[in-house]
Amino acid sequence: MATLLPVWQTSRKDSTVQLLQALNDAGQRQVLLVDDDDQARVLDTVHSVYALAQRAIAEDSTLAGLAMKFAGSATVDIQALAAEGRLLAPLDHPDPAHLLVSGTGLTHLGSAQGRDQMHRDTAKSEQLTDSMKMFRMGVEGGKPAQGETGVQPEWFYKGDGDSIVQPGADLLVPEFALDGSEEPEIVGLYIIDADGCPRRLGFALGNEFSDHITERQNYLLLAHSKLRSASFGPSLLLGELPQDVRGTSRILRQGKTLWEKPFLSGEANMSHSLGNLEAHHFKYKGFCRPGDVHVHFFGTATLSFSDGIRTEPGDIFEIEASPFVLPLRNAVRREAARRVRVRLL
Repeated sequence: MATLLPVWQTSRKDSTVQLLQALNDAGQRQVLLVDDDDQARVLDTVHSVYALAQRAIAEDSTLAGLAMKFAGSATVDIQALAAEGRLLAPLDHPDPAHLLVSGTGLTHLGSAQGRDQMHRDTAKSEQLTDSMKMFRMGVEGGKPAQGETGVQPEWFYKGDGDSIVQPGADLLVPEFALDGSEEPEIVGLYIIDADGCPRRLGFALGNEFSDHITERQNYLLLAHSKLRSASFGPSLLLGELPQDVRGTSRILRQGKTLWEKPFLSGEANMSHSLGNLEAHHFKYKGFCRPGDVHVHFFGTATLSFSDGIRTEPGDIFEIEASPFVLPLRNAVRREAARRVRVRLL
């Protein structure tokens, strides 16, 4: 099983450092070190978090320390950047095919209720659904003792770098999709070093956009329901994730709040430890290819779909949580019909 090594080394100071990626006035990429809720300093000579992480690995430095080293005196208004749609995902790869988007479900306390009801409605049975069985396995064995291997979680694939939507941009609902609903989650961000070892850069807010109606038809359609766009960011939180993350997920329709609910994350609210989820992802050799980037969603227990909400084009998702400096906002847009014809070669 792969051993996870962080790019950073844990310290109280590093735990509050956040990075952003954005476009400057000339449309060029830049990396920003957040100073407060409104201001960030521009990093000199470094134009991507990916390049910064590679340099931190090469120099055996902390990511936070290196960011502070390159931070210049020039500052930008990050609220203005967000309003102008100039924020980028806080981590990407020069070749989108080398960025893998994946996730784990049924990982949070209470996360089985909505899924169980969807599958029970389909099965019309009082027996435990497979979702509830998987959830109970996590509660009983998802937080193993040091040096031990816990029970493996549900795992799913979402896409590559082309499936990622920038903060502020539209989440796309395919023409054939039956639903497009939010899933407010914490995302782990990783890079694989030259020795094939996963390095965790930190965490971000994420919207693991899914098709819950397709999934509800039959749980074997879960894989199809997850092949959708997703978004994460805007900020990358370095260091350890707080044990108790508390945030709010809401949907705005025509400028008014249609639905709003608190969501919880962090290990205090999870049936699996982060280390167990990471171990069961990176145990596969194919996920430890040097240079690759991994964006891994850790799951949620809060869904508007479970409350009977059906999204419409133009709806805006807003996900916010402390300590992340900015909320993640994305609108919903339905794509035009697309037909693919397979040709004989």
